[in-house]
Amino acid sequence: MPDIILKGEAIKLGDNISTDLIIPGRYAHLRSNLPQLAKHALEDADPTFVSRVRPGDFLVAGKNFGLGSSREHAPVVIKMAGISAILAKSAARIFFRNAINQGMPVLLCDTDKISDGDQLEINLSHGAVTNLTSGAKLSCSKTPPLMSAILGEGGLIPYIQKHKDFVITKH
Repeated sequence: MPDIILKGEAIKLGDNISTDLIIPGRYAHLRSNLPQLAKHALEDADPTFVSRVRPGDFLVAGKNFGLGSSREHAPVVIKMAGISAILAKSAARIFFRNAINQGMPVLLCDTDKISDGDQLEINLSHGAVTNLTSGAKLSCSKTPPLMSAILGEGGLIPYIQKHKDFVITKH
């Protein structure tokens, strides 16, 4: 599989960004209208998020990103807003898996050397991040081959549709 390289601008948030901050509860009625819901993504964490995100940008966070409920919509609306990958010091396990299933890469790394607005290049295959603004190089978690394949297809459902004979076995 060829290397997957992404380039974009960092939008930096802090620690403990919950699914309630990603999708404010007052918009729960919009769950059946994801494009409308995406217009309110992260507005309680960063009121400027939706107005400044551009397709291909990266969400950069601290510890415990995506904590809280298992809302599958959370990574979907982040992706619909234009984010191409999430970098965080740590992420809630269910959010991490939901993100991969929705085709949203999540890389775990020390995000302290990334500032809001920095230009980044990410090699998903190698777990390498280059901060093009500062020159800093970061090593992130590598995406396992199966998760890379899922991401390469755009998420779990497109992956399964393409690989209908895919069978999970215990080892």
